[in-house]
Amino acid sequence: MESLGWLILHGIGTCAYAASGAFVALQVKYRIIGVFVLGLTTSFGGGVIRNTVIGVPVTSLWDRETLLLVIGTLAVLVLLSTKWIRHWKKWGFFFDSIGLASFSLQGALYAKHINDNLGMTIMAALFTGIGGGYS
Repeated sequence: MESLGWLILHGIGTCAYAASGAFVALQVKYRIIGVFVLGLTTSFGGGVIRNTVIGVPVTSLWDRETLLLVIGTLAVLVLLSTKWIRHWKKWGFFFDSIGLASFSLQGALYAKHINDNLGMTIMAALFTGIGGGYS
């Protein structure tokens, strides 16, 4: 059972990674589909790579609550778009570091649970942290 603090940390990390992708898309003036694709990719990309590497079905990544959280975050950012790009540059590294730390730890713990191989655990932490990904 995950603690409330851990779930909040993952929620912040997931939103931060989604926002990171969305702001990049908004800066280069992508349309709404591009914003959502890039936001979803940065939120779940590392988890997809991790699950592929350790041999776990990729469909185990998406639960309803997490997907709704990411889509809601992206919808709000599309509506607020240009007003928040300036603020994201200021606070983006802070929230990205929370996401990086929480996703790296989660990736390592998930891989250790599936396969007790140290190299696989390190690789899973690396891919999940860098690419983002909620499991």
